[in-house]
Amino acid sequence: MRAAVLRGGDMVVAEVPEPVPAAGQVLVRTLCCGICGSDLHYAKHAPRMVEMSKRMSGRQPLDLSRDVVFGHEFCGEVLDYGPGTERKLKPGTLVCSMPVVPQADGMRTVGYSNDFPGGYGERMVLAAPLLLEVPNGLPADHAALTEPLAVGIHAVEKAALQDGDAPLVVGCGPVGLAVIVGLRLKGIHPIIAADFSPKRRELAAKMGADIVIDPRDDSAYAKLPPGRRAVIFECVGVPGLLQQVFEAAPRDARIVVAGVCMEPDRIEPLFGIVKELSIQFVLAYTPEEFARCLRLLAEGQVDAEALITGKVGLDGVKGAFAELGNPENHTKILVEPWR
Repeated sequence: MRAAVLRGGDMVVAEVPEPVPAAGQVLVRTLCCGICGSDLHYAKHAPRMVEMSKRMSGRQPLDLSRDVVFGHEFCGEVLDYGPGTERKLKPGTLVCSMPVVPQADGMRTVGYSNDFPGGYGERMVLAAPLLLEVPNGLPADHAALTEPLAVGIHAVEKAALQDGDAPLVVGCGPVGLAVIVGLRLKGIHPIIAADFSPKRRELAAKMGADIVIDPRDDSAYAKLPPGRRAVIFECVGVPGLLQQVFEAAPRDARIVVAGVCMEPDRIEPLFGIVKELSIQFVLAYTPEEFARCLRLLAEGQVDAEALITGKVGLDGVKGAFAELGNPENHTKILVEPWR
């Protein structure tokens, strides 16, 4: 099958082996797959990510001498089942799934595995028990937003917000926008959001932010209501940002780190000590949160169309990686491998 692959540090389009479903697995045709910021970072820092994976218990490092097919934000249609697998959904059924496949020696992440290609390819193998049928005639491109939405919803849940907490979202890319949606659905106001990009500030307001700040002109921290605990969502994930938050955060603030920084960073703990800051790192989501996000999209509680700013075929993936470096051009680009 054709796929956009990471090969020798570059994104290229190539023929790769057809995925074959084993028992308990399903073969699907990829209809669309979002490009995640984590994919951009991984492609740039792949050797370091492999080295760190070797130091993390339960992680299976990628073999960079082999092709890697990224893509973990997907919607597809059922084609066939592995041997002995219950055929719960008919061929042609639109499905989403958490991008993980259980194996005897642990979980594999679809799109971050040499053996389980992701949505930048024409077909994928997924775990049958994790498939969710796309409801309410939700189009595939909107359903593909389930995964990134779930990341933000999970961050809000892990924040353990209390009555009177005042949220601030730093960075209004896809994760930050999903956090804003999660805060809005919880009825927490005012929601303050900050981003340098006018386009992303516009989307932040559309998703539910009450106060939107350009950090060049004003301090978002100065807008936090006095007398309320600040809960700061760091949704950027670049070196130096966490230290900036440490220095600007008010006393007793809670910092939720949702941005995935894949490079070494440096913080000065004394700022956190003096201010008695608390930090919560977050990753991914629970199965229940994933299913809930698919329902939210199907029920029209999220303006999915506003988040999709581009679509490309496999030949356009490399260019899309470059385009996503400019927040004024795009928020979420979807890959449609069938193009």
